[in-house]
Amino acid sequence: MKRTLIHNAIIVNDGTKKQGSVLIEDGAIAQVLTDGKPLTLPYTEFIDATGCYLLPGVIDEHVHFRDPGLTHKADIRTESMAAAAGGVTSIMDMPNTLPQTTTLEALEQKMELLGQKSVVNYSCYFGATNDNYTELPKIDRHRTCGVKLFMGSSTGNMLVDRQKSLKRIFEGTDQVIVAHCEDQNIIRQNLAKYKKETDVPVWKHRLIRSSEACYQSTKLAVKLATEAGARLHVAHVSTARELALFSQEPLFMKSITAEACIAHLMFSDEDYKTLGALIKCNPSVKRRADRDALRAALTNNLIDTIATDHAPHTLEEKQGGALKATSGMPMIQFSLLCMLELVDAGVLTIEKLVEKMCHAPAELFGVEQRGFIEEGAWADLVLVRPGGAWEVTPERILSKCGWSPLMGHCFRWRVEKTFCNGHLVYDGKTVDESKKGQALWFNF
Repeated sequence: MKRTLIHNAIIVNDGTKKQGSVLIEDGAIAQVLTDGKPLTLPYTEFIDATGCYLLPGVIDEHVHFRDPGLTHKADIRTESMAAAAGGVTSIMDMPNTLPQTTTLEALEQKMELLGQKSVVNYSCYFGATNDNYTELPKIDRHRTCGVKLFMGSSTGNMLVDRQKSLKRIFEGTDQVIVAHCEDQNIIRQNLAKYKKETDVPVWKHRLIRSSEACYQSTKLAVKLATEAGARLHVAHVSTARELALFSQEPLFMKSITAEACIAHLMFSDEDYKTLGALIKCNPSVKRRADRDALRAALTNNLIDTIATDHAPHTLEEKQGGALKATSGMPMIQFSLLCMLELVDAGVLTIEKLVEKMCHAPAELFGVEQRGFIEEGAWADLVLVRPGGAWEVTPERILSKCGWSPLMGHCFRWRVEKTFCNGHLVYDGKTVDESKKGQALWFNF
């Protein structure tokens, strides 16, 4: 029987930081050796983790892997490999693919595809439309992470803009409703100012998809969820004003929660000058004051989770300004490293990072036996090492699109190893595709 001992790491888990070791057996954590607890089982493989931090594998609740139907941008195989290289061991994929995941048949097909191609653990959302609310009670809540609701611009028919439909969706499920909140009427009014122009500077994207559009839509979502007693998770909160709509209560007491994404935590409107459309996303990257408020909200608990909204496009599709360039960027391979930089900058502690990227997604979605370093849990683990600068170059990027807004950036942390279900899926240089990830299981 294979037993792997990860020895002498700094284990960050459940609000603590302790020197210790972890023994992996049959894909699970057999022993957590801290506070003088002795090893009682023999090991067959030894990993010296001196100088490294051992964290739970990151759970990224918000990704667009573009598969099926948009695989010229990305696919499940390539993006799950990028996830593994970034210390992400579980993903939840969004439904705006081709076909859209808005029927039970498409949901089942997406799950089968993920099982065939993903090297990390997986689930996917059921996409709400104006007309498919009768399907919500039929969803297998143990295999499906939640319902995605676009209350702003979306592809195809996934914009839900009828008040009656919104009410039925909020009243029609006890699963987590993950909402993209931008008021489409406000966006249309803002766009009308530029209707005579073929394109406008990309920095004006934040004026078109404005703070007001975000606030009014999020306010409506919170109102509808409160009236229905629904579980609402607002995706990619991007403004300081929206934060006033959320609570600082402990996560287990909340039915309305908020997510921040890497783009809005790392970038501000000042970065349009150098990065242009590479940081164009929806909701838009906004002012420095908004970015700083979101960072503070990680510590004061107005923000509950950190995700990526990983959304690859080809570089050709990213050309142009606010009207032409596509919105979205690939972030999953470097999301953990970005947050570790914010730890170094004093924005948050490494314990709080683990809470927002690992523990809270597991608790909020009810992910079984993942998100924590504890005996009996699946061995989803990541070893990270501080020190030794290295640069993000195109050849390091595993996402199919081949670019990142972080190209040329120097990190001082690196992912040394990623374990998914006890399997060493990433050894610091290469991804091992010999084993696939598991379907996530949800208990509420």
